[in-house]
Amino acid sequence: MTNVNIKAICQQARQAALQLAQLSEADKNQLLLAMADQLEADSVLILAGNAKDMAAGRDKQLAEAMLDRLLLTEERIKTLANAVRYIAALPDPVGQIRQMVPRPNGIQVGKMRIPLGVIAMIYEARPNVTADAGALCLKSGNAVILRGGREALHSSMAIADSLHKAMAKHGVNPAAISVIPDPDRALLLELLQQKDSVDLVIPRGGEGLIHFVSDNSKIPVIQHYKGVCHLYVDQDADLEKAIALLINGKVQRPSACNSLETLLVHQAVAPQFLKLAAATLASYQVDVFACEQSALYFSNAVLAQPQQFDTEYLRLAISVKIVPDYDAAIAHIQQHSSDHTEVICTQNISTAQRFLKQINSAVVMVNASSRFSDGGELGLGAEIGISTSKLHAYGPMGLESLTTEKYIVIGDGQIR
Repeated sequence: MTNVNIKAICQQARQAALQLAQLSEADKNQLLLAMADQLEADSVLILAGNAKDMAAGRDKQLAEAMLDRLLLTEERIKTLANAVRYIAALPDPVGQIRQMVPRPNGIQVGKMRIPLGVIAMIYEARPNVTADAGALCLKSGNAVILRGGREALHSSMAIADSLHKAMAKHGVNPAAISVIPDPDRALLLELLQQKDSVDLVIPRGGEGLIHFVSDNSKIPVIQHYKGVCHLYVDQDADLEKAIALLINGKVQRPSACNSLETLLVHQAVAPQFLKLAAATLASYQVDVFACEQSALYFSNAVLAQPQQFDTEYLRLAISVKIVPDYDAAIAHIQQHSSDHTEVICTQNISTAQRFLKQINSAVVMVNASSRFSDGGELGLGAEIGISTSKLHAYGPMGLESLTTEKYIVIGDGQIR
């Protein structure tokens, strides 16, 4: 472990957050655009850092999927820069005032949006998070402390160095975007104790990382353990729509947390629908883990064990179960849901309304793909993560979720 002073890094970030909170929207947007330009200008330096990470990753025989997430190219750096420009174009929630209500004594009471303060971002082998999280936190007036995985350390440091150049030109404290330069777990543990300087921790990564952060943090943590997302095909479903929702939700990007992991089918439409589903899933080489009833419709299904219905596969695999009625589908989802995203396919408006009311996952959908459970698709612009805990944010987190509200009171000398 190197000589890294975690407490000092957090205290410096706290001071930087005070400066950021006072920047105007125009100031922040100009800085973000300068940061985007600087990333492109520094592409050679960033690619050199990334080359070190890629070489080390190959030496460690990292999986190809992880190496692909780790890889930066000229094109990916342009994409990164454009993402920062996109964040600059989003409306700034800081300073927004709502509900100015006059009281009987003449005072006016309202609420104003303010930054959270200092956010610690804990993530794994994704160097793009360094720029994305830095830009989102800066736009919302928050300082951010970035602790990436060992695999992406050189890439993350090079990206942060580039961002710091732009910040220095604009007179903004570089501690507003701080990178922990050593991924040692003891330093992570120390970071998670800094409740006097850090306001929120957002972990992004595997279930193990999120459990570790949640179990060891003295700071509030945004939790999202896994995405066990369900599609329920109701007795009143349009079966063509249901097939489209199934294939898009499972096949388009199976490694995403908003991909489908469980298919529930009402017994009234099971014979017709599962014949279609079996042929279509087979054409995409999706592994099927089926209940005893539904297994009859698949030529190569594996009989599902109880734990299968709590599994986030993150690959071309899905659990399938026939349910006797709507209530059984609701009961199954309530028992096995990870509170991420649930979908019903039905043409019955009453059933759809019941589903929206009874299921309390972060995103609940009627006749729409689970793949829309994403900040950009839901109109938030960019997202820093997704929360499946109800405090203080629930669902995909955009700029507004990186703020809170304070009461403001306007009077004319009133006393109580």
